[in-house]
Amino acid sequence: MKKIEHIGIAVKDLEKSNALFKQLLGKSHYKTEEVISEGVKTSFFKSGPNKIELLEATDSESPIAKFIEKKGEGIHHIAFAVDDILAEVKRLEKEGFTILNSTPKKGADNKLVVFLHPKSTNGVLIELCQEVEGK
Repeated sequence: MKKIEHIGIAVKDLEKSNALFKQLLGKSHYKTEEVISEGVKTSFFKSGPNKIELLEATDSESPIAKFIEKKGEGIHHIAFAVDDILAEVKRLEKEGFTILNSTPKKGADNKLVVFLHPKSTNGVLIELCQEVEGK
């Protein structure tokens, strides 16, 4: 794994949270995007070399809606950048980690993503991200 790619934060209201993080970080978000397959709308902020992704559910059955219902707003996941997501999935499966989706799917911010089950990572949902080539 190369670095922490971003920290994902589940929020109830993206507009209100964008305003809050703009005050906190002293700058506006640089991108918003809807990932229909995940039932989520996202916005991204930069803080130095780091990124923060705010996630608002657009579907009451989405993972973000269920997370907020169960735990409230807060840190949802930590994402790590990888060069070869398939090789990382194989490596982590051999190490005994539980992979939620062995086949990478399209995520926000031009990434292929795979998630590791929190039960195998000390209660933290881990996302692996690989930049999609040619964009």
